Amino acid sequence: MGKDILGQALLDFQNGDYIEDIATYSSLEEHDSMPLPYLFRDYKDMPTLEQKAMELSYGNILDIGCGAGSHSLYLQNKNLKITALDSSKGAVETCLLRGIDQVVHSDIYAFTGQRFNTLLMLMNGIGIVGKLNKLDLFFAHLKTLLKPKGQILLDSSDIIYMYRTEDTNEYWIPSGPAYYGEVIFTMQYKGIKGDAFPWLYIDYNTLQRAATANNLICELICEGKHYDYLAKLTLKA
Repeated sequence: MGKDILGQALLDFQNGDYIEDIATYSSLEEHDSMPLPYLFRDYKDMPTLEQKAMELSYGNILDIGCGAGSHSLYLQNKNLKITALDSSKGAVETCLLRGIDQVVHSDIYAFTGQRFNTLLMLMNGIGIVGKLNKLDLFFAHLKTLLKPKGQILLDSSDIIYMYRTEDTNEYWIPSGPAYYGEVIFTMQYKGIKGDAFPWLYIDYNTLQRAATANNLICELICEGKHYDYLAKLTLKA
């Protein structure tokens, strides 16, 4: 299995060897699980934010961090030109097995030389940035992948609710230089634990300020039921 925990789990599910979900551990002291069937969901089972992103996607599309490829597969079946990209070899193999035509195994920073109308980053796709202070570098690279009138569609969550105190119903955020949306995750599957990795959740106001600082227009498209939202970023003229 190596360290491609997600990829191996996706391949197992695709190949009919589903016996358990991925266990996740975070710096928020939470133990949770990632149900594999949910990663293979159809359009009708996607959250409203994701369905809206599907509706807004157009032209030549890059699905960044495609995972099992559910979004890419839906868009391909709508006769849209889609490239599914993931740094997980197992995820890429899963996408190919599911019938996605254009799949790329690459880290987003190593992917260059092409431009797209839509950059799609769903299931908190901006999480791959890891830390808030890396957002400028990330946006700079994404702009090299955008066509002049292109768009970035991403969803995220404001996890401020994780810091609500039960007795006073107020928010208590630990002091320190780190942004409260920076979380460290570890995944475990079939007894094998992967390497810890940083993951970013970003509130909309912080995203908007970062976008503006990087000469991007940020628009709130819609909000979900639990501190989540869909945003669209475009290049300033």
